[in-house]
Amino acid sequence: MASRRPDMAAHRPAPRLYLVTPPMDEAAGFARALADVLPVADVAAVLLRLADAAERELINRAKAIVPVTEARNVALLLDGHADIVLRAGADGSHLTGVAALRDAIAALQPARIAGAGGLQTRHDAMLAGEAGADYVMFGEPDADGRRPSFEAVVDRVAWWAEVFQPPCVGFAGAPDEVAPLARAGADFVALGDWIWTAAPGPAAVVAAAASQIAAMEPVACA
Repeated sequence: MASRRPDMAAHRPAPRLYLVTPPMDEAAGFARALADVLPVADVAAVLLRLADAAERELINRAKAIVPVTEARNVALLLDGHADIVLRAGADGSHLTGVAALRDAIAALQPARIAGAGGLQTRHDAMLAGEAGADYVMFGEPDADGRRPSFEAVVDRVAWWAEVFQPPCVGFAGAPDEVAPLARAGADFVALGDWIWTAAPGPAAVVAAAASQIAAMEPVACA
């Protein structure tokens, strides 16, 4: 893994948004909702979480979302399910834990994205980078909904941004976490599935997050 080159005169590009869906079990309605959200901001990727179902149904659900993301040039990643990425027409998979990443990465790369989350320690993150992860994510909830303290997430993002080259995703669990993650040096800010049930509506929440990022001063490279 390469370190970032010191250049105090340079600035990192503003982070892009990465949207996380709720567990999806009804594709048509969600496809319409997503189509309304993607035009309002610079969204780099959508992480599609699929509710449990037979394999064919999972593939069909993902296929229903592909035209929406393709139309906006947004990467569609499946949460796990690396074995169906190609058949679903998705752009890659988000793997939880270093072991899952190592098991799936050969089947995904170089044509598809292999992202890594569920990284409990700095050592795990470095192992994921060394294994070839296309990005690492910090701060997402685990299967029980627990996540590290936000201070710890910001610290981890800042550490990674200062030292390592692969992109870093900081997970925002609420609107007021977007700007601190961006200031810490996240390349992408993930908006959790809370955006889909927020009172203003998902499009308004995503637009507000993008406005927070746009209002920031440029972040100097470490």
